[in-house]
Amino acid sequence: MNIDTSIEIRGSLDFDPAPLITFLRAELDAPNANVGIEQISGGQSNPTYKVNVGARRMVLRKQPMHIATKGAHAIDREYRVLTALGATDVPVPTPILFHADRDLIGTPFYLMDYIDGRVFSDAALPGVSATERHDIYLAMAKTLAQLHTVRPDAVGLADFGRPSGYFARQVGRWSGQLDASSRVKIDELVTLRDWIQKNIPEDDGQTSIAHGDFRIGNLMFHPTEPRVVAVLDWELSTIGHPLADLGFCCMPWNTSSGEYGGILDLDFTAMGIPSEAEFIAYYNDFLPEVGAPTPFHKAFALFRFAVIFVGIADRAAAGLAASENAAELEPLARRFAIRALELLDKAKV
Repeated sequence: MNIDTSIEIRGSLDFDPAPLITFLRAELDAPNANVGIEQISGGQSNPTYKVNVGARRMVLRKQPMHIATKGAHAIDREYRVLTALGATDVPVPTPILFHADRDLIGTPFYLMDYIDGRVFSDAALPGVSATERHDIYLAMAKTLAQLHTVRPDAVGLADFGRPSGYFARQVGRWSGQLDASSRVKIDELVTLRDWIQKNIPEDDGQTSIAHGDFRIGNLMFHPTEPRVVAVLDWELSTIGHPLADLGFCCMPWNTSSGEYGGILDLDFTAMGIPSEAEFIAYYNDFLPEVGAPTPFHKAFALFRFAVIFVGIADRAAAGLAASENAAELEPLARRFAIRALELLDKAKV
């Protein structure tokens, strides 16, 4: 059997790489280049791979082979927002190409430039000094403010989502996904859903590009500096309300270290991590008009993540999960609902 030593595959692929390799060599005008494809571990959504063609280093993002939820895994929207933000101060990878057809690897996909940097899956930032932890958190707040400063119409995203009624739509969307799950029924999550549905704030007219999953784990930091070099995973991005992202950023202070890497049970002050209030205040230094998230915004963020965990558990049960540890995340749906209810009880709402 002849083995093509110019091609190296690492990790498992859910597609035949041969058509992709032929396409990439032609598209990048590198007919004889060595090609490497490596699955990037982590993440529960769109399968992601490191792709090398000669000296060109790239990242490929694709849809899963099976999509259960309408509108999910919106690869085209990811590519569009990366393209739109390329000329702004928001640090994003440079997109290279989008392939809409399923002919090559079974799903649409896009390519973007590979960036060297650090990604922290744990909000406690293990292995980092106290001073750098503090600066990393403030860099996250600054980067979020940079995103929310960008006006959608100025970068060609005026039609990326509806400018009003964001929370009402989001509550409806995630409540519907929870109701659609026949496998997981969690009393605390239902109680939380009912409270959220009854307490949607009035629309105050604020809009921004909303990332939808803005947290430490979706940011890449400079290899040696406390500076964000790339905001990743734009699957849930839309036109929304800035307090949705800011409330989502508050989750580490409201979940424990055993709950997807929170910091509630840690001495985060001694660790150098700013308080939630300091984090919010630093964001507001850039965008004072946004204000601070209310208990609703923080509870909604926890509710939404809990429903995401339910969806991950459903996909794991169906054998469609993107990550090997997907089944282990099911208990977190209940834990996040409990944390949200505790937050609301503490706030006396």
